[in-house]
This record gives sequence, structure tokens and C-alpha cells, in this order.
Amino acid sequence: MSITGALSRRRAIQIVASAASLALVTGLRGALAAARAFGEATGGAFDPTVQPLWTLYATHFAASAARPEGPDGSAIDKAIALVDYRNLSLTTSRVAFERRGMGITLNGIAQGYITDRVADLLRNEGLDDVLVDLGEIRGLGRHADGRPWTVGLKDPLEPARIVDTLTLENRALASSAGSATRFDARGRHHHLFDPRSGASSNRYLGITVIAPTATTADALSTGFASMDVDEVKKALRYFPSVTARITTSAGEVVTL
Repeated sequence: MSITGALSRRRAIQIVASAASLALVTGLRGALAAARAFGEATGGAFDPTVQPLWTLYATHFAASAARPEGPDGSAIDKAIALVDYRNLSLTTSRVAFERRGMGITLNGIAQGYITDRVADLLRNEGLDDVLVDLGEIRGLGRHADGRPWTVGLKDPLEPARIVDTLTLENRALASSAGSATRFDARGRHHHLFDPRSGASSNRYLGITVIAPTATTADALSTGFASMDVDEVKKALRYFPSVTARITTSAGEVVTL
């Protein structure tokens, strides 16, 4: 499914507005609703129901004689059949899957969502100038010396090295890189799954997204990992206050 095929402009705007408002809802229901909304906003590139793929790859590579190529095609196809955010049913009193064997992970949105909740709590207590870092980052106001908050970006391949710095003022930042959680020693297989292929997405070395909320930044950095640059550009039309910094597999930095 492509972003262009999945969305009309009018529908996309509605989805984005819905996702932004859902970020204000507290608790598990709010996180799940936001995750499903971002699934639709990215044409399925962000999908919280990829847990069967995670389980498949983790189980495969935990075996002592695991094939370095990864699980076989038939096993991947069976897992893909269980992946579709549209089969996540959510009401005010019930969360359910439409297919037996489905699973959900909030790994691609939970850190951002929690970061927003903490930032909101602090602001409600009168703390207007705060930098919150809970895996994803949100900066309220400014640093005590009057300048915007400064955030360093880690090298996706050498996390101890800072490759760039960005400033935040009432903005949030999230980064995604396959090197963060590897299943195999070479890093070909990792936690950033492309829901369409069932394989780990190796399009980029890393992606950083700056957005008004950490929830948005977190979900989009995850989803963009499985989208080509043209798809990301098209998606960003519906997020006018969002920017993306992509490090290609060749090490080139593209800012959108």
C-alpha cells in the first residue's frame, strides 16, 4: 500500500487532526488510538500490529543454529497475514483483534507518548521551561540562559559519537535507527519492520523527526523508516509543522 493510494488529501488532513487530538487523551486507550491514527496517516508504514514479526525474528535468531538469512518465506508470510492496524478494534471499553494470533507493540510510539504526558504534567504544574528526555525528547520553552534547547544527534553506527546538533523550542524530537535493536550480529535484521514486506527496513541508517509533540515525532520516525524519500515528502505535506532528517544508507543527509 502506498501513501498516495491510501489517502486522499481531505482524508489525510482529517486523520492528522485526529492524531493530534488523540495525543491529549491519557492512558492506554489514547496511545492505541494515536497508533492506529498514525497507521492510517502513513498508509500503513507505521503499524502497531507488527508484534508477530517481532516474535518470529526474535525466536528465529534466539536459536543456536539460526539461519543468517532469517526466517523462511512461508513463516514470514504467515506473520504478515496477522499484521494490519485496521484489524485493531478499539472502543471506550474494549480492545480486540479481528484475527486470532495478532499482537501489538507500542515500541514505535510509547516513548514519545509518555514523554508528552510527563511534559504536560510539568507544564500544568507551572514549569514552562523544561527539557524532557525519556527516550524521545520534548523541549518546553527555553534554556535558563534564554537560548533554545540544544540536542545532540548520535551517529546511527557509532552511538557514542555526536554527528549534529539541533535546537528545540516548544518542539519534540525522535530518532529511529535499525542499529538500536539488532537480531543478528551484522544488523541486517532489526526491530524496524516494513509491514508490507515483513522484513527489516534497511533503506536508511537513521531518521530523525522534529514535530510539535513527541508522539508525532516518534510515530513518524518509525513509519518513515519503511517509506522511500518521495513517500516521506508526500506524507509531510499533511504535517506542515514537521521536518525530517534522513541519513541514507550511503551516509548522505537529506533534510525534508
